[in-house]
Amino acid sequence: MRYYFAPMEGLTDGIYRSLHHRYFPGVDRYYMPFFSPTSHRSLTPREERGLPPAGSVPFTAVPQVLTKSPEDFSWFARVCRDRGYEEINLNLGCPSGTVVSKGKGSGMLRDPEALDRFLEEIFRENCLPISVKTRLGLENREEFPALLEIFNRYPIRELTIHPRVRSQFYKGAVDREMFAWAREHSKNPLCFNGDLRSLSQVEALYRRFPDVEAVMIGRGFLMDPGMCSGGTDVERLERFMAELLEAYAAAFSSERNAMFRLKEHWSYLRFRFAGSDKLWKRLRKTTDIREFKAITAEIFHTLPPGRVEEALL
Repeated sequence: MRYYFAPMEGLTDGIYRSLHHRYFPGVDRYYMPFFSPTSHRSLTPREERGLPPAGSVPFTAVPQVLTKSPEDFSWFARVCRDRGYEEINLNLGCPSGTVVSKGKGSGMLRDPEALDRFLEEIFRENCLPISVKTRLGLENREEFPALLEIFNRYPIRELTIHPRVRSQFYKGAVDREMFAWAREHSKNPLCFNGDLRSLSQVEALYRRFPDVEAVMIGRGFLMDPGMCSGGTDVERLERFMAELLEAYAAAFSSERNAMFRLKEHWSYLRFRFAGSDKLWKRLRKTTDIREFKAITAEIFHTLPPGRVEEALL
């Protein structure tokens, strides 16, 4: 089984990916939070930092692009190629209201004919293998067969399916029956994404779909960073989070700002610890870095392991 770390905007940046790889090896590909190229044909300073030469990091990273313009997509693909990347990923899954209203992300699933024209152009011009991440549709699962028919027309390197529709966002059960249908009808290799929070859940998925060789995990890795290497050792996790705080403090020139970034991580990581609700409430409210460190130390040293499968997000 190949393990991919899903892109999580504001959470899985280059600093996080590098430290995660060092402390918790085993991820086969890290997908980057999306880039949104424009007609200006230039990267912002933030994008420059977020897209280092591929050979400068000791793991495989894949840029993800969010656009409805085939010209912008092709330009960005050339930038990625020139920086040594071997794959580019098209985001057709983002359910954000602002993204969908612009006809991007899962908003592109609204008009299958326009999507087909877009894919035809980017595959005609492509200079890199293209993978695609999609949902089942915008409003209902009945949209998916027509979408898969379109995907089957193109040599997609890997089709990652998050088996929910856009209107669900990340709520409700993933539709494994529709994924099973996709497995029978897709001409492209598939990757499963959605609500995988433990190795036992991955193993159960593999037993049902033994020919699906890749899973993409986002929230599960944030809750249990060492999941794919057998579980998260608490001592290693404490060192990881301490170094993450130090790295963000240097990047932001502020330990306090780094603390606020780590609070976002703790909103997921807290599920790794049983009975963390009271300490999490204190952690969420504090604006004092010393108190933040004291509370996290109490979590690490006093709370037993929790069951991330039971987390309610």
